[in-house]
Amino acid sequence: MNKLFYPALFHIAEEGGFWVSFPDLPECLTQGESMEEAYEMAVDALSLCISDMKENNLPLPTPSKPDNINHEKDTFLVIVEFDIHEYQKHNNLRTINKTFISRIQTR
Repeated sequence: MNKLFYPALFHIAEEGGFWVSFPDLPECLTQGESMEEAYEMAVDALSLCISDMKENNLPLPTPSKPDNINHEKDTFLVIVEFDIHEYQKHNNLRTINKTFISRIQTR
């Protein structure tokens, strides 16, 4: 299970742009000025939420089936992908780089 796919609701914001919620992860919210930015922010928010759950040994909710999600007018459903291995590889590299730089600076 390297990749997870969670449905997200993209809500058209009155002031412009979009705000995003995840029906299966109510604490996971984000926003963006454009559709592209909102999607990128949704990927980031989902990544952080799932990573936090995994670090705290919390069970991940089973993603809802898209046809089981009701949504209001001015809201549309988008499936957001989270690749666990890519996220870990990226974050481990960042941790290694920070450690390496910190060791160089203390010499």
